[in-house]
Amino acid sequence: MSAPTSPELLWYLPNFVETGHRGDTASPEDGYGTLDYQVGLAEAVEDAGWTGALLGTSWGRPDTFTVATALAARTTTFEPLIAIRPGYWRPANFATSAATLDQLSRGRVRVNIVSGQDNLAAYGDREDSRAARYARTKEFMRLVRRLWTEEDVTFDGDHFQVTGSTITPHPYAADGRPHPRLYFGGASPDAEAVAATEADVQLFWGEPLDGIAERVERLQGLEQSLGRDLAPLEFGLRITTLIRDTREDAWRDAEEKVRRMADSVGDREFRRAGRAAVGQGRLLDLADRGDVLDECLYTAPGKYGGGGAGTTWLVGSADDVAAALSRYQELGVTHFVLSDTPYRTEVARVGEALIPRLRESSQVALTGPNGVRRA
Repeated sequence: MSAPTSPELLWYLPNFVETGHRGDTASPEDGYGTLDYQVGLAEAVEDAGWTGALLGTSWGRPDTFTVATALAARTTTFEPLIAIRPGYWRPANFATSAATLDQLSRGRVRVNIVSGQDNLAAYGDREDSRAARYARTKEFMRLVRRLWTEEDVTFDGDHFQVTGSTITPHPYAADGRPHPRLYFGGASPDAEAVAATEADVQLFWGEPLDGIAERVERLQGLEQSLGRDLAPLEFGLRITTLIRDTREDAWRDAEEKVRRMADSVGDREFRRAGRAAVGQGRLLDLADRGDVLDECLYTAPGKYGGGGAGTTWLVGSADDVAAALSRYQELGVTHFVLSDTPYRTEVARVGEALIPRLRESSQVALTGPNGVRRA
């Protein structure tokens, strides 16, 4: 079990042309899809006390790097967690772009490397086998890190090659942060091997505590057996958090949301279609263990179309959900990427409910109840 530390708390911004993502109620009449609307969301993230927000990626959506650059230019503290794909970017081009934005924003860039399936052929990528994709991702992450921290880099891999490469500028380095953090997800053996050797932060979806504990232990073992030469791997949780004033109100609203989802999509049809990714399959299997696990982890959304971070929800009062997240912290999770819809209203509600509680509980864990700092 890892020592407690102050958590990194991020939100999620919908990066879509279409409205209605996971029940979001924003419409074109609200300015949805415009720069001003996205800036308003990013400013709401700042105002609520979040460090920043994840911007998702896939083909057919706005380019995450372009959106993140625009938001960084219009905010002061907002840190975009920019999801990117190695098959979409070349390592040297990406390293230069990210370092430039990191310098211009004075160290506000974070990066989420995504290797799962996408519409690869649409942008000319043919690396569709899992083993090849993750082998390429490993090279991508290693080379980007070298380009960020070294001069005159030569690299001759199976997927990428550079000769005498020096990027200008290098990332903004401060306070023990030599470059943007590299977040990474994935639950297959190939993915976990990449995380254990190349990632700064492994992101988990909303599994129950026993599943997260098992994965943390396995990944820490892989760090040793695979000869990790970086700082120890950190862990994060990406999950939906539905919070209301009372536990009863929260569960009433959660069940009503799921009822509406059930009216629009079939149960088993979705569950079969969602199993291409190992991590998604693990989430969908949770519903067979029960609709509610670990007191407030709601698995029913996964039956009716809630994919990814929307497959499982933490439901309850602020105290209920904060306590649940604190139990993940006790397992070593120090990064949280949270959300609920409508995004524009919930960013403030969830922030007000959780941020003070999580930071206070972390301080107590670090110092002990009498205020004496623990070793």
